[in-house]
Formats: sequence, structure tokens, C-alpha cells
Amino acid sequence: MIPEEIINQFPILKRKINGQPLAYLDNASTTQKPKSVIRTLKNYYETSNANIHRGIHTLSEESTSAYEKTRETAAKFINANSEKEIIFTRNTTEAINLIAYTWGETNIKENDEIIVSELEHHSNLIPWQQLAKRKKAQIKAVPVKKDYTLDMEAYKKLLSEKTRIVAVSAMSNVLGTIPPIKEIITLAHNKNALVLIDGAQSAGHGPTNVQYLDADFFTFSSHKMLGPTGIGVLFAKESILKKIPPFLFGGEMAENVDQYNAGFTDIPWKFEAGTPNIADTIAFNEALEFLSKIGLENIEKHDRKLIYHAKEKFSKHENVKLYIPENLHETGPVLSFTIEGIHPHDIATVFDDEGVAIRSGHHCAQPLMKKLGIQATARMSFYLYNTIKDIEQAEKALQKTLKLFK
Repeated sequence: MIPEEIINQFPILKRKINGQPLAYLDNASTTQKPKSVIRTLKNYYETSNANIHRGIHTLSEESTSAYEKTRETAAKFINANSEKEIIFTRNTTEAINLIAYTWGETNIKENDEIIVSELEHHSNLIPWQQLAKRKKAQIKAVPVKKDYTLDMEAYKKLLSEKTRIVAVSAMSNVLGTIPPIKEIITLAHNKNALVLIDGAQSAGHGPTNVQYLDADFFTFSSHKMLGPTGIGVLFAKESILKKIPPFLFGGEMAENVDQYNAGFTDIPWKFEAGTPNIADTIAFNEALEFLSKIGLENIEKHDRKLIYHAKEKFSKHENVKLYIPENLHETGPVLSFTIEGIHPHDIATVFDDEGVAIRSGHHCAQPLMKKLGIQATARMSFYLYNTIKDIEQAEKALQKTLKLFK
């Protein structure tokens, strides 16, 4: 398990909610921040606040250096070939939209096919739906099997010479399902299709090696891995980035401009128009280094212990249905559940009364909910600062819920 001295680095965990210790189990939505990230953000505004790049004065040069250091750290974190393959966005959602509006507009033609899966968060579905409508292309979805894993045989059949891109999540935010990403990419490349991996749920929970995966695009968000909100990362192969047009136009991304024409700067900056989220990007570097010091392999092991324990505890209760793959090596630290006759919002309300923060709703995955035959679930999701004690507190909240609605 993760040492207690690391857990103590998170100030918010000392809070009490309704007189109870906070058990924060909503990490798939956003994670809490360690002191070092908070301190970095504060220090930036107190000592180095200035706009980046083009400035010659000391504060601008300090800010630029710190900002670009995060790009280098992010490249190393996912084993990108170069920091030029790292583009900063607001979040995973914007990163996916960037590819849909640049690569997609340039490369998708009428009757082309785009493959997604039934696991997808709306952020990795709607941009492709809209692109398909604009281009008169087709969306095809890899089905989810009854055991909550992806149907890989169906995926193989969906791939064709018309497939142009496959967009799939590296970890489901509802089921925790971890698809065989390497195999998905290899099969797509055999058909000359590109692959975008939505790593929002996976990047902070285990090692990522985009060169080993041979991913064309990989996206993730700072706020789901101890960093601030408002900063995301798009990885894309340098060879692809050089061929696609900018997403936004304006300052920073232009090199030579006259009254009627503009020439654009080199990658990655041609995709980063305007003043970026400087402070949060710099603080994100601290989050990445924090995770690297702990070790992503250690975090993965910690997650697995928690999900094993949570499944064992919650599966013992009657009328509680769990939505999770049987093989826990195929799932991340996410446990969605329903209780017969009790709305998930009511479950979350009782849990909050007991100091346990969980999520309830469709989790921005309505097609998956329809496939499961439900409207919503309650969802617990764990991270490196969670403990067995948090799960025991959640089980007490579950017992209270069952008694109240008996």
C-alpha cells in the first residue's frame, strides 16, 4: 500500500463532512492535489507571473522555462519520442476535438468509417459523431460483452479498408474495463487506420508507453492525476502533426503575418494559439514528478488491492449489483453499482451523510447505460491516497442505505 506519509500530503483529506472523516471516492471525476502542487501554483503567482515565450525580461524567461519544462516532463512520462509531440490543451475533451477538427477534417471523406466502442465517454464519441455527420462518414461501435469487456472478435470484423480511425478509451470511467490497447492499435494499423487513445482514466494509474503501443494519438488530463484543472495533453506522432493544420488561430502560433496572409510556427506551438494556462501547466509538472517518484507500477498495485477489497465487501450484500469485469486484471480502480429499488442519487446522498464522496448518474456514458439496461449507477473510484479504511467507511454507508430504504 502507499505509505501514510504520502497520503498526508493531501490537505483536503483532513476535512470532515457531516462530522465524518472525508472518504473521497470520486477520483474518476477529479483527483485531489498534494501540497507541492498547491505550493507551486501559489509560488508562481507570487514570484514569476508573466506571459511566456517572446518576452525578454526575467519573469517572462522564468515562466517560459517552467512552462516548457512541463512539456519535457509530460513527454518523458508517456515515453513520447520528442517534446514536440506534446500539445497543451484545456483537457482531454479539447484534445480529442482538436484531432477531430484538424486531422479529421483533412482526412475523413464520404463513406469512410470511424470505429469507437460502447465504453466511450461522450468526449470520445460526440466529436466523432459530429465529424461523421459533416463528412457523411459512418460511425461503428465495438460492442461490450456481458462480462463488461470489449468484444474483440466483433472489433476484428468491424475493421475494413474503409476504416480511417479507431477511437477508444484505455480505461472505462464506468466499468473500469481496460481494453487490450496494444492489440487494438496493431489490428487497426494492419488496415492502415490511425488510433486515438483516450487516456483520461488510465494515465495516472499505470505506466504509459506510447512508443511501445505505437499510438498515433494519446490524450489525458491534469486534474485526473493530481494536477490542476484547465490543462490537458495531446500526444500525437510528429509525422502526423506536421501534416495537419492548426486548430485555433491568433497570437503565439503565427510566425510571419501581413495584412492578408499568415505563416505558422513550428510544432507543437502552432496548435497553442493565445495565452495559455501558464500557472496550471507549471503546477502540472509537479504533479507528474510526484507520480513518477511514487512509481506508476506502485500506484497500479495499490489500486488493485483497493478494487479487490471493495468488490469483496460490496458483493456480499443482497440487492447490490456490481458492474465490473470478473478478471480484476482487466479493470481499473472503478466500481459502479446499483441497489434494487433505490435511485443512485439517493445512494450518493446517504453516502455523503456518512462523509463518503461518490458519483451518481450516467457518467457521460449514456450509450453504455442503455446497453446495460439502466439509467444510472452509483460509482466509487479510488486513487493512491485512498485506504482500506475508506472502503470500510463506504460499506457502512452502504449498510445505512439498505436499512433506510428497506
